[in-house]
Amino acid sequence: MKLIRIATRRSPLALWQAETVAARLTGLGARCELVPMSTRGDEILDRSLQAVGGKGLFIKELEVAMQEGSADLAVHSMKDVPADLPEGFALPTIMEREDPRDAFVSQRYQRFADLPQGARLGTSSLRRQAQLMHLRPDLMVQPLRGNVGTRLAKLDAGEFDGIVLAGAGLMRLALSARIAELMDPERCLPAAGQGAVGIECRADDDELISLLRQLDHAVTRTAVAAERAVSRGLGGSCQVPVAAHLTDEGDHLRLRARVARPDGSRLIERECRTDAAGAEAAGASLAEEMLAAGGREILAELEAD
Repeated sequence: MKLIRIATRRSPLALWQAETVAARLTGLGARCELVPMSTRGDEILDRSLQAVGGKGLFIKELEVAMQEGSADLAVHSMKDVPADLPEGFALPTIMEREDPRDAFVSQRYQRFADLPQGARLGTSSLRRQAQLMHLRPDLMVQPLRGNVGTRLAKLDAGEFDGIVLAGAGLMRLALSARIAELMDPERCLPAAGQGAVGIECRADDDELISLLRQLDHAVTRTAVAAERAVSRGLGGSCQVPVAAHLTDEGDHLRLRARVARPDGSRLIERECRTDAAGAEAAGASLAEEMLAAGGREILAELEAD
């Protein structure tokens, strides 16, 4: 089999994910090589993602590398992948999900609820900001960019009283001990695809797609497809504070979604029951329901800003 070149961001978490994919493919008999790259999302750290273009900033350079033939596939955190892929690309693999919950990290406080009035809370996510300010409008929520190590270093330097980031990243980097509290999704609903790793490649590379499908995890794919359908229906980018999460309740699947104003002053939440076959369609329907319930007004406000 030809050498498979894996495009990846240079952050420790991205490299961990790419190395995990390379190990799985090697186990299937492939030869792999990492192609570490820097993306605009990694380079622009002095502004929020929504101010400089959104989620696509983390993957554009990787897609260009595949288009130009210097890489064969790219590994992404699914929460960073826009709801619609550019023409000519496919996502044949969504790997088994890690814990999708958000993690509260603090040196001084054991729970998010312990934060005192006016505490400084750091996060990179407009979704987290909106939900947490809905819970605690007294907090000073401030932008926090950079890789996991950078964010923890800013917390340790005293710039924040607490920070919130994806628990999956801390777990994958063997930093679970830093987690003070994994936040109940009832309080802070995860982003669409959070905790899942996806593999993107050119849609015309049939041989590679056939190989990659062996790494696909059907249960995770169903959940992520439903969540991304919600995100797609509500704008599909990090400029819109959207959360969506599907869970297995035994006799049915439960899909919950939220859209909110960035300051948390208005939050719309809906949920539905579905099964695996209808999960993606349920996500699209839930988005329509939320638009009719006031989500359209929130989106209009965000566009006006």
